[in-house]
Amino acid sequence: MNHHQMKFGTKAIHAGQEPDPTTGAVMTPIYQTSTFWQESPGKHKGYAYARGKNPTRTALEKCLAALEDAKHGLCFSSGMGATDAVIKLLVPGDEVITGNDLYGGTYRMFTKVFANYGIKFHFIDLSNPENIIPYINSKTKLLWVETPTNPTMQIVDIAGCAAIAKTHHITFAVDNTFASPYLQNPLHLGADIVMHSVTKYLGGHSDVIMGALLTSNDELHERLAFIHNSCGATPGPMDSFLVLRGLKTLHLRMKAHCENGIQVANFLKGHPMIEKVYWPGFTDHPNHDIAKKQMRGFGGMISIVLKDADMQKTFDIASAFKVFTLAESLGGVESLINHPATMTHASIPKEEREKAGVVDNLLRLSVGVEDIEDILADLKEVLG
Repeated sequence: MNHHQMKFGTKAIHAGQEPDPTTGAVMTPIYQTSTFWQESPGKHKGYAYARGKNPTRTALEKCLAALEDAKHGLCFSSGMGATDAVIKLLVPGDEVITGNDLYGGTYRMFTKVFANYGIKFHFIDLSNPENIIPYINSKTKLLWVETPTNPTMQIVDIAGCAAIAKTHHITFAVDNTFASPYLQNPLHLGADIVMHSVTKYLGGHSDVIMGALLTSNDELHERLAFIHNSCGATPGPMDSFLVLRGLKTLHLRMKAHCENGIQVANFLKGHPMIEKVYWPGFTDHPNHDIAKKQMRGFGGMISIVLKDADMQKTFDIASAFKVFTLAESLGGVESLINHPATMTHASIPKEEREKAGVVDNLLRLSVGVEDIEDILADLKEVLG
């Protein structure tokens, strides 16, 4: 049965993985080796040096590609390593259009690293794809989009952006970390490259740092694979093994994140201590209709703005939870709470941050897969 015929849960468990030919091991072995035997110089079994390729990583790359219905997958040592490789497709003078509500690490890389190499970034409101058009010129080479965005859950119309990018021959990359391939497949909607912080939902257990790029464009894949090997931000076999293991329950976990997410979002909406809830599942969420069209569910990421809370009160609330752990990151089985202004988005200047809605009294929740009664009890205990 080829991977294209398999349903999602079957792919998550089987794609790219065959019993080990040497021993028959059902689970992909951890090929903990840096180098591989060659019969004669240059004659080997497809593996020569583990930065270029490692069989544990190959199995994972094939599995991730299958989950996004992509032809090719590349795994990186982190999500930022994956993002870095995409920007390295560009040359000085090239321009990038991207959103004004971005993960802080992406913003930092664009402005503090690549802007120094003569690449120009436009951070714009992407709530309507038409907003891109005034920024396009002959130097525009990349459109980089997150949807839902981090942390205000803005929804960007992937198909709408793809149509504009195609017309103007612009490479279109989508950071699909928040949705995961279970809820959204940007390549189906016209994206050229999908990026994941595999650290989050794909690994799912908060024990691995990894990134991935998926594409069905052979030429793009070849260029990215060259950068991957040449620049070397590649993950090790142990991490690849852990993610393969995590992926086997991706569909089960995402279902639970979505179910818990609905209940938490509805509990928070209209709560007297909360001014605003960002969650794409609400009919009054901006672009809700687009979210409904391009996503299969609304996920477990929710952000809240606390009513009349200064920084100290916000900190006190964030630190008071028992089931939710105050920590960076998201997408693990455990519930996490985060204060973006001082944590994930601290690298964005305050003025830019606040324009995008990342105010000091905003908290971001990654709703885990614990029992919903315990999650709600924790929220009630802290918020009253």
